[in-house]
Amino acid sequence: MEWFGLTDRGRVRPTNQDIYQIEVREENQTALLVVCDGMGGANAGNVASRFAAQSFVEYARGMLDRELDAAKRQALLTHALVQANDTVFSLAGRQPEFRGMGTTLVAALVQGDQVTVLNVGDSRAYLFDGTRLHQLTEDHSYVEEMRRQGRITEADARTHPQKNLITRAVGVEPDVDGDLFEARLAPGEMLLLCSDGLTGMVEDEKIAQTLKDAKTLALAGDALLTLALEGGGRDNITVALFTRGAEEEA
Repeated sequence: MEWFGLTDRGRVRPTNQDIYQIEVREENQTALLVVCDGMGGANAGNVASRFAAQSFVEYARGMLDRELDAAKRQALLTHALVQANDTVFSLAGRQPEFRGMGTTLVAALVQGDQVTVLNVGDSRAYLFDGTRLHQLTEDHSYVEEMRRQGRITEADARTHPQKNLITRAVGVEPDVDGDLFEARLAPGEMLLLCSDGLTGMVEDEKIAQTLKDAKTLALAGDALLTLALEGGGRDNITVALFTRGAEEEA
C-alpha cells in the first residue's frame, strides 16, 4: 500500500482552511482517508475543518483493526460523521465567533480491494483506473443541482459565480446526512480525495493525465498542486492519494 497527502493555502486566500488525515493499518490492508474544507470566517473555517477531521478519525480509529463488510463500513463512517457534526455544531454554539461555521467532509475507508466513501459538501473522491478518472461522489452544491437538472451545462458550472455555494455541510445544523458509495480498488488503481481548490482549477482530464504520468504518489500530488496554482490557486488546495500497489494480488 502507498499513500500521500498535501495541503496548500493557494495564491489568494490568507489562511488555509483545508485539512486532511490518513490512517493506515498495513497488517489488515486497511486505510482511512479524510479531507475537509472549512468555511465560516477567518478562523472559524480552520476550527471547523480541524475538529471535524479529528473527531471523525478518532471515532473510526478503534475499528480499523477489524474486518468489516460493506454494511459495517457504511455504519462506521455514518457514526463517525455524526460524531464530527456534533463536535463542530456544539463548539459553534458555545463560542459566538464560531457561530455558523461548517466544513465539507469526504472520507474513504479501504479494506483490501473494497472501498466505502462518504461525502458531505463539494470535496470529492475519485477512482483512477490507469486511464480514466471516475468521480465517486456527487457534490452537494447549488450549481451541481442546477447541472443535474439540466439548467446549466458542465462548462457553465465551472465558471458559475455561485459555484462555491454548498447545500450541505458538517456542523451547521444539529444533524447532517452523508451520501455513501461503494467501489472496488483493483491493484494499480488509485483513490484521489480532494477539496474544490483542485477541481475548481484543474479539469478532470488533466488530473487523469497527471496521475497517469507520475512515477510516485508524491510526484502526482506535487504535480496536481502545481497545476492548481498555475490555474489561479484561488482557493486552498488539498490532495490525498492512496493505492494498493500494482503488484498485490486481487
